[in-house]
Amino acid sequence: MGADSTDGLLATVADGLGSGALIPYLGAEAVLLAPANAALPLAPEALAAFLSKRATVPSRIRRNPTATAQYIENFRHRKTLRKLMLEAFATPAEVPAFYRLLARLAPSMVVDTGYDTALAGAFAGNSDWAQIQGVSRAEVREGWYLCYDAAGAPLPEAGAAACRTLVYKPLGGVQPAGNFIISDSDFVEVLTEIDIQTPIPEAVKSRRASRGFVFFGCRFRDQLTRTYARQVMKRSAGPHFAVLPAAELTRNELRFIAEQGITVIDRPLAEVAAALEAALDCAVA
Repeated sequence: MGADSTDGLLATVADGLGSGALIPYLGAEAVLLAPANAALPLAPEALAAFLSKRATVPSRIRRNPTATAQYIENFRHRKTLRKLMLEAFATPAEVPAFYRLLARLAPSMVVDTGYDTALAGAFAGNSDWAQIQGVSRAEVREGWYLCYDAAGAPLPEAGAAACRTLVYKPLGGVQPAGNFIISDSDFVEVLTEIDIQTPIPEAVKSRRASRGFVFFGCRFRDQLTRTYARQVMKRSAGPHFAVLPAAELTRNELRFIAEQGITVIDRPLAEVAAALEAALDCAVA
């Protein structure tokens, strides 16, 4: 794709973010826009390594975070797994400048698949936003998610839906309450129902209906990532974009991108973030 074409896509994405027609969808790699966050176990392999260093697990699963988490849950109890996840993300994430820009835009919704605190940090000082976090059915049997206000206090779903911005963290987050969807059994519970959309909050369904998504720092290498993205996008209006290295995409990623009608922006994430910041800063100054 030529530079002029890519510049045109960036202009389209900037317009969509500025107008609220596009919903940012942040993968775990997006938080690396702040280099200090490299110390956090953001990549699946890094999180598996963190957990396996603190609890003995079979060598065959030490690179698989969901299997490692399941082993710890089975043999050391869920409380131990939760404690280790809290430890893994105990250090507050540095807030990337791009996250601050998104917060200033005050979009209808931001989807954040990381467990870290960066996006909440970006919204600090803003009271008109709420979080909806996915929860483990091992800990919360009466629902699929919990809602929190800007201060981190529990909030009824209707209260969250009334806020200007929803931060939807489908896998949970370390703050404010340490909710984590991480083990094999956690995902089995969700995936059993996700195709009929039961675990997706009504406020998310409502806000996506007339909008598209733009993916930042999100690769689609594994089935879980693709499934969550597919189900969060389901019945949304589009269009959809993703910042991805075109030459590195796997066959499964290419198939998923074609299936979902996602337009790839083939530039480094940091370059795209800087371009969008330059394009949108004036609009939110």
